[in-house]
Amino acid sequence: MEIKAVLTIAGSDSSGGAGIQADIKTMLANGVYAMSAITALTAQNTLGVRAVMNVTPKFLADQLDAIFEDIEPAAVKIGMVSSAELIEVIAQKLIYYRAKNIVVDPVMVATSGAKLIDDDAICALTENLFPIAKIITPNLPELEIISDEKITSSEEIENCAAKLFIRYKCAVLAKGGHGLNDANDLLCDEDGFTWFKGKKIDTKNMHGTGCTLSSAIASNLAKGFSLSDAVSAAKKYLTGALMADLNLGHGNGPLNHGYLVSSK
Repeated sequence: MEIKAVLTIAGSDSSGGAGIQADIKTMLANGVYAMSAITALTAQNTLGVRAVMNVTPKFLADQLDAIFEDIEPAAVKIGMVSSAELIEVIAQKLIYYRAKNIVVDPVMVATSGAKLIDDDAICALTENLFPIAKIITPNLPELEIISDEKITSSEEIENCAAKLFIRYKCAVLAKGGHGLNDANDLLCDEDGFTWFKGKKIDTKNMHGTGCTLSSAIASNLAKGFSLSDAVSAAKKYLTGALMADLNLGHGNGPLNHGYLVSSK
């Protein structure tokens, strides 16, 4: 039996709702083989993050070499990387190994609105990883930071997404759900604008939605989906995982990544 392999490069979430753990669950649920290179260890739960410990650049490089020298991934998802040095290592290795179908989830802003990475890391992310990505998946607060624009309407989302598409030569999926009272996502690529409509789900259990969506997109690209179809199928999977309304923990709980399996 042969299935496509997908690599996630991200931080570990000890509570299992986001990061590496969410990515692996999502990839398994979407029919691909998951591999991981860990950028940081976090001590966190549904109530918040207690501590973060980044890996060294050399150790991250060793992880990436070990993966690419043995099992070549058909797609790569990049999540939380808070250090400019680590971002530069990732870019160098992905270029060296000619990695395909790179999906970058630019994790910059927490659900609370707090900024998660410093300006040096943001600059390294945009200048080193965006130009080699097939698609980036910012939420609206992240889109505002990257484009240096304030967003208050759908038209402004289109303008900012187009600005990034032209600047970095990669597709942009601007994710709704932050501030405009909807769950509509906009894809901007060489075919123009495509809106993916969605109903906002009334639940507090939304920890790891960005990780889940970007990992599902990478999984679908690995399987040969077009970019638009990969986004559409990933959004459908995410909606199902949210609607399953898993209730764990005392704060913002995780999604039910295995809802397709548990419903059988």
